[in-house]
Amino acid sequence: MLDAAMALCRETGFARLTIEAIAERAGVSKKTIYRWWPSKGAILLEAVFDAAATIAPHGDTGDLAGDMHAQLMGVVALLTPQDASPVAAIIAEAQRDPAIAVALREQVIEPNIAFFDERMRSAQRAGEIPADADLGVALDLFYGPIYHRLVFHLGLPNDEEMHARVDHVIAALRTVGTTHG
Repeated sequence: MLDAAMALCRETGFARLTIEAIAERAGVSKKTIYRWWPSKGAILLEAVFDAAATIAPHGDTGDLAGDMHAQLMGVVALLTPQDASPVAAIIAEAQRDPAIAVALREQVIEPNIAFFDERMRSAQRAGEIPADADLGVALDLFYGPIYHRLVFHLGLPNDEEMHARVDHVIAALRTVGTTHG
């Protein structure tokens, strides 16, 4: 059912996505879907949560730049193509539906911020970034450009561009300890 919701959202867009179509594609009844999810937004949100965990996991190989590049490129993959991404659709729906906004924040965003914070603390312990680096600022520096480019249809970064962005953010974080001293 989750795969059906993701595929149909990519094919038709969120506005034309229906519980009926999801049920038909998944080979189940509408009643089965409504037993588990109250709306198309709720089923798509769970599908996005599952996809995020597999496509954009937070790794810790000991190489901050490599780990962040891999994770951020996973985020880009989830948002591609911009005009048919279920993730972009659920973000847009969260702007209109407070219940989806809360669920998105609690089920997807906050757990991923916790994974990010763990990875950054590991980088701090390893000396890859200063111990006094502000992790909230780091979060905004790494992810902000992706969502800025998404919102304004500027095209998402490719592999080479992402390497440059990650290198710039890490370089900026490394200057924290030297600029406050």
